[in-house]
Amino acid sequence: MNLDGKVALVLGSIKGIGKAIGLDLASAGADLALTYFDWPEELEQTRADFKAAGCKHLILKTDLRDKQAVEDMIGKVMDRFGRLDVLINNIERGGWPVVHGPYTSEQWDLELATTLRAKQWVFQAALPHLKASGRAAVVNLSSIAALVGRSGPASLVFNEGYSAANRGVSLLTETWARLGAPEVRVNELMLGLVETRHGPHTRGWGLLSAKQKQALVDHTLLGRTGRLEDVVKAVRFLVQEAEFMTGTVVRLDGGYVLGGEAVAPMPEGVV
Repeated sequence: MNLDGKVALVLGSIKGIGKAIGLDLASAGADLALTYFDWPEELEQTRADFKAAGCKHLILKTDLRDKQAVEDMIGKVMDRFGRLDVLINNIERGGWPVVHGPYTSEQWDLELATTLRAKQWVFQAALPHLKASGRAAVVNLSSIAALVGRSGPASLVFNEGYSAANRGVSLLTETWARLGAPEVRVNELMLGLVETRHGPHTRGWGLLSAKQKQALVDHTLLGRTGRLEDVVKAVRFLVQEAEFMTGTVVRLDGGYVLGGEAVAPMPEGVV
C-alpha cells in the first residue's frame, strides 16, 4: 500500500508506541488522525512533533470506552479527511501486579473495557469507511500476556484480566478479518516486553529489582527488551507490505514465549 494521500487513525498516540507509529506513517506520506485520553501533559510536545512532521493531522481527546464518543470521533475524522485507509488499534490498559497488587473490581473492569471492548467500538464505527477505501489495513496491538498469563518472570508484569483481554483480541482479529475481506486486511501484532510497554520507561519496570529485570531478559531468547523501532518496522510491514496477509497474529517478543524451554543436547541413541 502506497501511503501517499492515505489517512491513518492511530489510537493512543500521545506518546510511546502510538506516537512512534504515527510519526512513522507520516514519514511515509500518510495524513494522521490521532487520539489520546490520558497524559495531557504530553499534548503540547505531541502537537509540535506532528507539526514538524509536515503531515495533515487531527488530534482528538476521546474516551474510547464510550461507544457514542467513538462514533463522534470517527465522524470528525471523516469530516476532516473524507476517507480512512489505516486503523492502528493501539488502545489498552494493563495493571502490573508489582504496581497495583491484588485486583479490585474497578481495575479488572477498566482493563477489560479499555484493552478489549474499546477496540470493538472503534472497528465497528470505522469499518464502513475502511471498506469504502477499497484497500485498507487494520493492525491490532496486543500482548504476549495472552499466551503466558501471570507465570514465570512475567508474574510481576501481567495480570489475569489483562491476559484474558489480550487473548480475546486474537478472536476479534480473526472475526474482523472475515468481516473486512476482501477490502480490509486485519492483522495483529502481539508484543512482548517493549520499551514504554511492559519494558523500560514504564512505571512498573522501575519498581522491579535488578534481579527481576534480568530474569525477564534471560527468559527472552534474543537477550534484550524490544525497542520502539522494532514495533514501528513491524507495523509498517503489516500496513504496506503484507498484501496477502489477513487474520494473522505476528508475535514480536524476541522469543520470550519460547525462552522458558532449553533444548537438551542430542543423546547418542541406542542403535
